[in-house]
Amino acid sequence: MEPTLEFLGAAGTVTGSMHLVTTGGRRILLDCGLFQGLKQLRLRNWAPRLPDPRALDAVVLTHAHIDHSGYLPLLARQGFRGPVYCSAATGDLLRVLLPDSAHLQEEEAERANRRGYSKHHPALPLYTAADAAAALGLIEPRRFDAPFPVAHGVRGTLRRAGHILGSATVELQCEGDHPLRLVDSGDLGRYDRPVLRDPDPVPAADVLLLESTYGDRTHPGGGEDELARVVREGAARGGAIVMPAFAVDRAQELLWMLHRLERAGRVPPLPVYVDSPMAIEVGEIYRRYPQELDPDVGQLETTHTHLTRTPAESKRLNDLVGPAIILSASGMATGGRILHHLALRLPDPRTTVLLVGFQAAGTRGRALQEGAVALRIFGREVPVRARVETIESLSAHADQGDILRWLAGFTAPPRQTYLVHGEPEGAARLADVIRARLGWDVRVAVDGERVAL
Repeated sequence: MEPTLEFLGAAGTVTGSMHLVTTGGRRILLDCGLFQGLKQLRLRNWAPRLPDPRALDAVVLTHAHIDHSGYLPLLARQGFRGPVYCSAATGDLLRVLLPDSAHLQEEEAERANRRGYSKHHPALPLYTAADAAAALGLIEPRRFDAPFPVAHGVRGTLRRAGHILGSATVELQCEGDHPLRLVDSGDLGRYDRPVLRDPDPVPAADVLLLESTYGDRTHPGGGEDELARVVREGAARGGAIVMPAFAVDRAQELLWMLHRLERAGRVPPLPVYVDSPMAIEVGEIYRRYPQELDPDVGQLETTHTHLTRTPAESKRLNDLVGPAIILSASGMATGGRILHHLALRLPDPRTTVLLVGFQAAGTRGRALQEGAVALRIFGREVPVRARVETIESLSAHADQGDILRWLAGFTAPPRQTYLVHGEPEGAARLADVIRARLGWDVRVAVDGERVAL
């Protein structure tokens, strides 16, 4: 039987990454992510996405972000009991992210039932902490650059992708009547950025899955300069500077940059409140993997950093007066403690909200970025009078130049390249650029399509 590839997520969108490879009678899932953002996408999480998950042979993850890993608890609930392969750091991060994701699902269902704003009675969580625990029991970490058996006739290799701690590109070597080398870029990181090492090159592929999140643009430079300006101006207005930040990588990078700016005297020594137990725990995980960090990375916090762990400590921040930085998850304001801070402080014109990195369509972060005058939080409309700033140059995603630089590491063009994990315009633009500059056979993946390999 000829090998096939089916796009079950992150095709025509930047979320819900999931690709099914069938070869030699084996079924392997590349990534297992939740859809986030637009309601019509989130509703797909509730519908069956895979025929008979119990028949899957294995899952291979590129990294721990929920849009690449967050469907695993549902897969476990549906009967999957095979191995989930990933890097060791990704495995450690999943032990933080998956229980937290389950907690948020349960918390939102409880709140909706208590306040009566759900159309479903009772509102149920997408999955539970028990489902997350079952998924974590399936994780089998693997080392970078060391081939390992994935299923009969299929070997995998992980290489550093530089996007977040533990992020990997995945190579599948499929043997048998139709030998094939398939490479999934996952989310590529950027070159010459702080904290993490650069993406490792991949020498060859017959078929390449390539992310295209920022395929139509180049990140502006001067991220530290912009951060310094936003902090100085926010402090001068006397209000809080609220930073929605992904607990994995973005929070650590922001803290490291704030530390550098404070030491250089470029920002005032403001108190920094890390109001995210997950970000605190992730920072501890980062310290366990110095081999994945840039050699010059030292202290990750400013001298005025306060770690806010408990709900009571978080609530005390409501009484905070005067300039201060509140860094909390999630990065696109889709859930978590950041919503409480936004609900309280968005109506105050002294507040600064700093968005860093990509904001997916349908998220509160995108709405703020596009100038929303009100934001629906916890079932009510919150007026937006705060100043909203965006620094896209701090994104952890490769831009067009970074992607082309990574592609230059291939010794020969892949037979076919499919663009995934991008919104339509960005993916189409990147396809045009790759055809024009490299002459490769490339096209944008179509949601739900099954292609012969």
